[in-house]
Amino acid sequence: MPEVNRSAPPPVGGWTRFVTARPRLALLAALVITALAVFAGSGVADRMGSGGWQAPDAESTYATEVLAREFPASQPNLLLLVDSGSAGVDDPAVAAEAARLAERLKAEPGISGVGSYWETASPALRSEDGREAIIAARIGGDEKTAGETLDRLAPAFAGERGPVTVSLGGPVAVQHEMQTIIQEDLLRAELIALPVTLVLLVMVFGSAVAAMLPLAVGIVAILGTNAVLRGLTEFTDVSVFAMNLTTALGLGLAIDYALFIVRRFREELATGADTRTAVGTTLRTAGRTVLFSALTVAVSLSAMLVFPQYFLRSFAYAGIAVVLLAAAAALILLPAALVLLGPRINSLDLRRLLRRRKKTATAGADPAGAAAGGPAAGSAGGADASPGRGWAWLGALVMRRAPVFAIVTTVGLLLLGLPFLGVKFGTADDRQLPASAESRVVQEHIRDGFPGSPGGGLEVLVEGQGSRADHADLKARIEQLPGVLRVEGPVAEGPAAYYSVLPKGEAVGEETQQLVRDLRAVPSASSLDVSVTGTAAVLVDSKDSIADRLPWALGIIVVATLLVVFLLTGSVLIPLQAVVLNALSLTAMFGAVVWVFQDGNLSGLLAFTSTGDIETTLPVLMFCVAFGLSMDYGVFLISRIKEEYDRTGDHEHSVTFGLRHTGGLITAAAVILAVVMVAIGTSRVTNTKMLGLGIALAVLMDAMVVRSLLVPAVMKLMGRSTWWAPAPLRAFHRRFGLSEGEAAPAVAPAAAPDRGGRGGPEEDPEATAERGEISDTSRDIGEPARR
Repeated sequence: MPEVNRSAPPPVGGWTRFVTARPRLALLAALVITALAVFAGSGVADRMGSGGWQAPDAESTYATEVLAREFPASQPNLLLLVDSGSAGVDDPAVAAEAARLAERLKAEPGISGVGSYWETASPALRSEDGREAIIAARIGGDEKTAGETLDRLAPAFAGERGPVTVSLGGPVAVQHEMQTIIQEDLLRAELIALPVTLVLLVMVFGSAVAAMLPLAVGIVAILGTNAVLRGLTEFTDVSVFAMNLTTALGLGLAIDYALFIVRRFREELATGADTRTAVGTTLRTAGRTVLFSALTVAVSLSAMLVFPQYFLRSFAYAGIAVVLLAAAAALILLPAALVLLGPRINSLDLRRLLRRRKKTATAGADPAGAAAGGPAAGSAGGADASPGRGWAWLGALVMRRAPVFAIVTTVGLLLLGLPFLGVKFGTADDRQLPASAESRVVQEHIRDGFPGSPGGGLEVLVEGQGSRADHADLKARIEQLPGVLRVEGPVAEGPAAYYSVLPKGEAVGEETQQLVRDLRAVPSASSLDVSVTGTAAVLVDSKDSIADRLPWALGIIVVATLLVVFLLTGSVLIPLQAVVLNALSLTAMFGAVVWVFQDGNLSGLLAFTSTGDIETTLPVLMFCVAFGLSMDYGVFLISRIKEEYDRTGDHEHSVTFGLRHTGGLITAAAVILAVVMVAIGTSRVTNTKMLGLGIALAVLMDAMVVRSLLVPAVMKLMGRSTWWAPAPLRAFHRRFGLSEGEAAPAVAPAAAPDRGGRGGPEEDPEATAERGEISDTSRDIGEPARR
């Protein structure tokens, strides 16, 4: 086959001309747009909610809304814990002060349904030791309005009030404090992640100038996403938790994409190409891979849109926006910057100083040896003479022992995931907060010191024109159910009424969840419509809602993965392999989530309180995010393997080439993303801690175990059949497929001998490296070998 003429510059396409024609104007426009995004996204966190775990179309949600409207006292969301000290709650002075507080609270705008122990004498509102009692009320409005009302009430009611001390708790206080802590923790995480990331980028790139580019791309993506989320809050609910994902993905993916593009740009410069030609080649190769990778991650995150809970939908909004903005910045702003920088991209290379010192020390220690080394000794010194040698050695080792590596790695990953078989799903509560949070302290006092199962009661809403006999019959049937401790009511208001059911079991235990199902199955008069709500009812509905939508979400992710990987490779088997191996890479994350956060191992070290269960939506969220990131790395690796396979037709050599060419790149990107996620994982809110640390573990396992060991082992075992596809699909791929390379014809197995006298498919990777056609990550990113 004729040798490809690599010296002739490829034609400059329309997209490259668009991106590079006015680089200064493009960067100026980006600066203006970013400044507008800062303005548009200001205050976005204050407009976000801290809930969103309930399904809006569920029975429990409907019943909660009706009860809050018709019977505010049945759904209090603000609790004033009144501590009387040693006097006791029945002391006349304490009772008088509590009555004054209750009357003042009733007069506050936005407050309804005020009740207290001193008014109702209910034993459920008095602590067992008689020193504390509760004033309960409901704050109306959405989460933002309720938070503003709470901020207004806190100075007037909390603290020392005559003979009593008042603390504020309840769902509104818990959510509001959680929102405040998340904002504070996110700022701290950014202050940790940005400088550490910059140091790592300088170590990876070598050049301080090049290291700043990924950070710039990430900052643009983060600020732009905040503006998008601020706009969405005008039309729908958005969870404040989504801001953590915005920061993590904005930095992580921007670094991934910038590493990939800058590496390719430097490699093209090293061949002698001029700056604009290098940018054009980079966009046609690495740029296309980045685009498809971003679309794959966005589709994986979009799967969360099928769920009705706005907690999950918020992560889809944030994730899709930040991924697309990071890709846009990497494909538009970054090339413009590269055009302006040109060879100066290598400026301020700190590693050159270290290498000079090393070479000087080596020459001083053994000048004769250096002189005897000839050209090889002067090339790069030691191991650097053969870039990527470690990854090539690893790839060769894995493929020589492919069955062993495939079996051991797969079994190890499955064993790490075994704890997830014992997962128990629950709801988020005050124990998400740090132990010192005021609202958590109040809830713990109520949970530990008050009779019954505070917060675990169920409400049965009855609507319709039923008679007293109908209501009495329904109450009798409820009392006969196993798991019912006591039934109070009915409390009637017009055509609606409700019963309060106190369960025997834990608030969200299996026994109470079964009681919810039994209550919904209780027969009643045909004129009555019965709905059940409460903490356990919300959990039951959430689990059912996720189970109903989960097949659709998985279907979206799997189909998108199969399609993109097929477009990359033209193979039917590689897409199936990608789905299975990506899923395997997540087993350690899910096993660790249960072993650490559900079972409470390492709770002291990580400073959280285990509730004995996992919030229902968290595994779905973590799966979608981690699977998308795994595909990101998978696309980078597979694209380079495919490029080399098209060039040589040698399957095993192509796998080694791909690992050698991208192994260090993927590992560096994974480590940097893990650093960002660990910074997010330092949050004092347990769910955020779980999200950050869990995804960090998944990313590292994917890059260091699955991509480095399992993928080459499986591809070796599959052999050349890896690339098989039926004729119609091959024709489809030839027309619409994506290639990382320059579309050079494939080298047939009987290609003309190379310089060493051997055919193309048997080409020695070491010999190829010596003439600059293979370079490891540090050389690709730092100083690519010149051809």
